Amino acid sequence: MQDYKSFHSFVPVPITIGIGNMETITEKMTTEEKILMGAEELFFKYGIRGVTMDDIARHLGMSKKTIYQYYKEKDEIIHKLMQSQIKKHETTFTESYEKAANIVDEVFCIMKNIQDIFSKINPQFIYELQKYYSQSWKLFKDFKEGFILKMVEKSLDKGKREGHVRDDVNVKILARLRMEQIEWAMNPGVFHPDKYKILDVHLVLAEHFLYGICTLKGHKLINKYKEITEEE
Repeated sequence: MQDYKSFHSFVPVPITIGIGNMETITEKMTTEEKILMGAEELFFKYGIRGVTMDDIARHLGMSKKTIYQYYKEKDEIIHKLMQSQIKKHETTFTESYEKAANIVDEVFCIMKNIQDIFSKINPQFIYELQKYYSQSWKLFKDFKEGFILKMVEKSLDKGKREGHVRDDVNVKILARLRMEQIEWAMNPGVFHPDKYKILDVHLVLAEHFLYGICTLKGHKLINKYKEITEEE
């Protein structure tokens, strides 16, 4: 698979937070925020089902009684975590759209963000969220079918104006296809985790989608980002 780390010369690299800065940030967090951050660390590393409220308490060095003052049960933590993650992703996608030089730059920025996200998440977290926490998973589904769908439509329209997306592309249909690709990538019935890495699937599908919608001008720009030279 293409190594997307080679795109750092084109894609903004996240600022690394030093230990001192992280400690300052943690000190400013409320107890509720600290609980959410600690739970996120455990869920992303081990999945949801194997992590108990006792585990979260031990990880944070606080009593379960303190945690229960803010969250009645683990399901409530998961729901709040999903709300928090969606809010972060809305900001990330909006910034990518507004700051990108063109649609190709935007997609590569998003692909870099996808790589950063899934490099930190155990796929078990996603599969368990779908299977056992339907209300929290619905938050993601609504986010995908609402916010992300509209962002893809806006990006395709902008790409047409730039001359990087083909004029004959049906924006509504192709945006819907992109939503289905996101769904497929996280469906173990389509891409079984024993055979496919969820990160690889997301990146390959995103790149395939980009090649499919672009003009020759867009393809040349993709190749420039990938540092590929080929005959027309």
